Amino acid sequence: MIYKVYRVLLLVVLSILISNCAKIGRPTGGKKDSIAPILVSATPNHKSINFKAKKIKISFNEYIKLKDVAKQLVISPPQKYAPIITPLGTASKFIKIVILDTLDSNTTYAFNFGNSIVDNNEENELGNFKYVFSTGTYIDSLNFAGEVSESLESKPINDIDVMLYEYNDSFTDSIIFKEKPRYISNTLDSTLFDLTNLRAGKYLLIALKDVNDNKIYNPKIDKIGFIKDTITIPTDTSLTITLFKEILPFKLSRPIENSKGRILFGFEGNGKNLNIKLLGKTPSNFKHALVFEKGKDTLTYWYNNLEKDSLSFEVKNVNFLDTISVKLRSSKQDTLVLKTNISSTLELRDTFSISSSIPITQFDTAKITLINKDSISIPFSVKIDAYKTKLFINFEKELNTSYNLRVLPKTITDIFENTNDTLSYKFSTRTLESYGIINITVSNVISPMIIELLTEKNELVSSNRIEESTTLNFSNLVPKNYIVRAIFDDNNNGVWDTGNYLKKIYPEKIQYFNTVLELKANWEENYTFMLK
Repeated sequence: MIYKVYRVLLLVVLSILISNCAKIGRPTGGKKDSIAPILVSATPNHKSINFKAKKIKISFNEYIKLKDVAKQLVISPPQKYAPIITPLGTASKFIKIVILDTLDSNTTYAFNFGNSIVDNNEENELGNFKYVFSTGTYIDSLNFAGEVSESLESKPINDIDVMLYEYNDSFTDSIIFKEKPRYISNTLDSTLFDLTNLRAGKYLLIALKDVNDNKIYNPKIDKIGFIKDTITIPTDTSLTITLFKEILPFKLSRPIENSKGRILFGFEGNGKNLNIKLLGKTPSNFKHALVFEKGKDTLTYWYNNLEKDSLSFEVKNVNFLDTISVKLRSSKQDTLVLKTNISSTLELRDTFSISSSIPITQFDTAKITLINKDSISIPFSVKIDAYKTKLFINFEKELNTSYNLRVLPKTITDIFENTNDTLSYKFSTRTLESYGIINITVSNVISPMIIELLTEKNELVSSNRIEESTTLNFSNLVPKNYIVRAIFDDNNNGVWDTGNYLKKIYPEKIQYFNTVLELKANWEENYTFMLK
């Protein structure tokens, strides 16, 4: 009997032990991998000389993958035919490069993978990895570093190509429009650049925001920065290149009829002085208007009461004169659409306005009424802008007050003699405590300046011209973040002027205040802006 009890106990103990041994434990996970991949070998060797190979194999100590390599990889000097890089999209312990281009003799090449090589698990970056070789007897080892900024942007920019063109017997300034550079680098996700493996010599230095990534300057779409003086390598100098968008030489596009009574004249370059005149006889009730389209290089010619198969125009601009004919086919006319610039709150710094989709030919102020919350009529005046597409309703605003603006039918008449239906707008103003004040003391002013207050979205709030150190007061500001910039108005024309590469003109300097101005309601902030 005792034997049987011991036997049962033994079986129970054994089953428990076996059960415990068979349990799968929860893995602890261990330490997170934070080590970047390591280069094990390369065939041909990294920094090989007398290089003649067409295929390259680069091996690593762990599985890697290429991330955004099309954007990250920079080959210097650039190649006409891009090499084949594999594998893409899968993990591997090696990278293969097949060179399709003919390599120049006695030249050092650098394949800079940027931050595109990462390990397969945690994506730890093998930062700024380069494979270098020379088709000559030595590796060029000089370098040149610097920084890139942007004329009109306060925030850092990235992904900028920085290029060196070698001065030789065939060099001209126009080379950047036709040929790729001798050396190239890219700022990637930084504002800094480092051109490496350079040979001694004299160079032209430019920076490009290269939209189509062809390493050739296209003024229509690219931004450019340049250094006027020759860069001599080797040097200890570090430079900052400022990017800007050039104004193209004036060029008129073929005008098109957008709808009945509306012809679009597109153009490139400066259209500020562009003028369009209709040729031929017109009836006594003929009406027309010229309107620049906001944000577009387009001038719209609106007209009415003219039935013809085609129209001829004389187009004038600075150093430009041409006669152009436009065939008319459209029978559909635009519809009048009226919009206001506010929703429910009129800020103290703003003026109530009504925008029209079609130029306005007349308006009747007698059919407009403005009353406050006590139904008391408020005196106002009405002005129309230069393009006759916006009516401004000016009146003395009171704090914390509700208003009702009513526009009766047929108050507004457009160029096609369309009129409005009844319009009613209800809005109110805020209390004085809802706003804030910013005082900016601008010091070290030695030339004409333009001081601009902007929102973080680069929306202009206020602009002031000054010629000496002074304190500027910005009151009735909506609580939000603001930025301040100073334009060094060298030619004293009241606007910022861009640069020109071929004329070797830099853009006018812009200095941003180094702090974002955080304004809260009922606060008054004081800042000192030291110019340099």
